[in-house]
Amino acid sequence: MALVWDGLSRSTKAQDLPPEPRLLFGLNVDGLRMDEAVDRCREALETREPVLVGVLNAAKIVTLRHDPMLRDALLDCNMLLADGQAVVWASRLLGRPLPERVAGIDLFEELLALAHRDNRSVYLLGARPDVLAALERKIAQRWPGLRLAGSHHGYFDAAEAEDIARDIKTAKADMLFLGMASPKKEIFLNRFRHELGVPILHGVGGSFDVLAGITKRAPRTWQRLGLEWAYRLLQEPGRMWKRYLVTNSAFIALTVTEAVHPSPAFKPTSSSTL
Repeated sequence: MALVWDGLSRSTKAQDLPPEPRLLFGLNVDGLRMDEAVDRCREALETREPVLVGVLNAAKIVTLRHDPMLRDALLDCNMLLADGQAVVWASRLLGRPLPERVAGIDLFEELLALAHRDNRSVYLLGARPDVLAALERKIAQRWPGLRLAGSHHGYFDAAEAEDIARDIKTAKADMLFLGMASPKKEIFLNRFRHELGVPILHGVGGSFDVLAGITKRAPRTWQRLGLEWAYRLLQEPGRMWKRYLVTNSAFIALTVTEAVHPSPAFKPTSSSTL
């Protein structure tokens, strides 16, 4: 009887363990569903152990091959998630399947909802001042009473960064969302992340513009089909067609190469400075 019980106990413990990361294109991508990613963030709030969230899409997989700054930034993340549906499809073709796409903007909204439910505070850093103001209004409408610890637009120079970091630390925010493009986001986090005292740090890129109502996101059907890039291409064909043609072609080629010769795990580039 003791052996049976012990076996059941071991089985239960194994089920409680988080899924093993999948080594894909040289990066360890966490095989988490949305609810599991949110749970991990909830644990970080309880323990106050910082979690730097990173998201991975096809464009980043292509770019990190020749961009050590981006590569090191992704390696530095405590939780790396598949933001692009193409990454999920590739993981299945390569026999290292990820359970689902966890889009950065969707996680952003889930964490705002968590902050609202649990009376946690957030700090918003990024976008133009007018976009940031619009975002604050939208958040106040959608999650009334959500505690905004502070905010600052993303158009600051290096000389101002230290004062902004000091303001974030003083605000004692539970979550920091950075609506800034690379490499400015990585430079800021690399320099200050260990001084901020914020449990959850999530770079959300252009999500500020989407939630503020400035940029329109693709319909759900397009998202499920992995066609958000095509929707954006329809919105800005003159600017985006070449980028997507090159990126998508390169990603397909990398996936074929990965199937034949899987990439070993990348190591931090010591010569790379943020």
